[in-house]
Amino acid sequence: MNWEDFARWGRRIADWGAAYHKGLRNRPVRAQVKPGDLLARLPQSPPETGEPMDAIFADFENLVLPGMTHWQHPRFFAYFPANAAPPSVLAEYIVSTMAAQCMLWQTSPAATEMETRMLDWLRQAVGLPDTFAGVIQDSASSATLAAVLTMREKALGWEGNRQGLFDQPRLRIYASGEVHTSVDRAMWVSGIGQDNLIRIQVEGQRRGMKPDALRAAINSDLKAGFKPAGIILSTGGTSVGGSDDVAAIVEVAQEFGLYTHLDAAWAGAAMIVPEFRDLWQGVDGVDSMVFNPHKWLGAQFDCSAHFLKNPDDLVRTLAIRPEYLKTHGHDGMINYSEWSVPLGRRFRALKLWFLIRSYGLEDLRQRIRNHVTWSKTLAERLRKEPDFEIVTEPVLSLFSFRYTPQGATDLDSLNQHLVDAINDDGRIYLTQTIFEGKKAIRFQVGQFDCTEADVSTAFDVITEIARALETQ
Repeated sequence: MNWEDFARWGRRIADWGAAYHKGLRNRPVRAQVKPGDLLARLPQSPPETGEPMDAIFADFENLVLPGMTHWQHPRFFAYFPANAAPPSVLAEYIVSTMAAQCMLWQTSPAATEMETRMLDWLRQAVGLPDTFAGVIQDSASSATLAAVLTMREKALGWEGNRQGLFDQPRLRIYASGEVHTSVDRAMWVSGIGQDNLIRIQVEGQRRGMKPDALRAAINSDLKAGFKPAGIILSTGGTSVGGSDDVAAIVEVAQEFGLYTHLDAAWAGAAMIVPEFRDLWQGVDGVDSMVFNPHKWLGAQFDCSAHFLKNPDDLVRTLAIRPEYLKTHGHDGMINYSEWSVPLGRRFRALKLWFLIRSYGLEDLRQRIRNHVTWSKTLAERLRKEPDFEIVTEPVLSLFSFRYTPQGATDLDSLNQHLVDAINDDGRIYLTQTIFEGKKAIRFQVGQFDCTEADVSTAFDVITEIARALETQ
């Protein structure tokens, strides 16, 4: 392919992309295929000579597309969204075309300085004080790993990277059972170990850590000879939206001099709406926090905003400066590769610039307000149905429910059957979770182009398919 062909195909794929998005409501949300379907149809060996793009694209439409779950579908109510607003897609098109490696200021000065400014825009948008500085990570998982590594190094007097963990004090990190499993993985990768992630009992409708239970666990570990290293908090946990009392937990952390990291991967985006900020009141006291603009703000994956009160701690943990990575003759510039685990960096900030300028904060706020309102309305409609119950109340746009028809005995199996039947039907997409030992069905609104009618359709589909199960 030459660049003239590229331009022609670029126009064709742009037209295809617009038609794809406009026609998504006519497609099933989840892929309606069986394991191995595509694999059986792909050639076992690569071609020895090139093939025309017409043939490649035709195979994409005929072979690949039927096996894709459509995350941009307006009735994608599963997991959390991974949005891709049109301006963000265009920015990614430019980034992919330029294909810059933005690891250092000198390798792309504009990318570094755009990242600095866009993270400050986001900081202002969610109401964080100017004591925080930000960096774009690929995902919240990477930000959490960076935070755990920083906890480890601070607790070990900055000797963990050099000496390893052998013959060091046994470290402890504290979190509730509501945090994302990326915290568990960070414990593995950091070398601290799963057994040293101490789960703290939760309380109340918000499912937040009990401050007294946290304090007791830390004191118990100190008496046993362990070394507490940090606390990971949650705002809007993945399962049912579990949210810690940030101010109360930070107060405990400060008593013991512990590093605090807040995972607000999904819910943090909603903090651009001032009236929702009570969910993380006290956030100005944490040492670091993360949220994902690629979940609820419309930025295309991957784009995770990681904010730090003292970036020097992170840089001291992660920075390696061989001669070939040094920039001579310039002072005061930032090399964001020293703020993240990977050395290589994409120009992620450009999609934030396109996105925020295209919509403005007020348009983005109204979308989130709508999603929260529509979700709460659906919860109330299901609550009024005699054979449904609300298991966990809405946290922003996330709630969970169960189908509980009279006379049913194995409700866990029934509700899993309901989720499977709904997803096989294809009109909407939901997921299940476990709450207090019982199966529940999650529902969240967050897709960028979702409408009130789409949420109303979800009510119709849920109730229709649930009652059809009774006749089978």
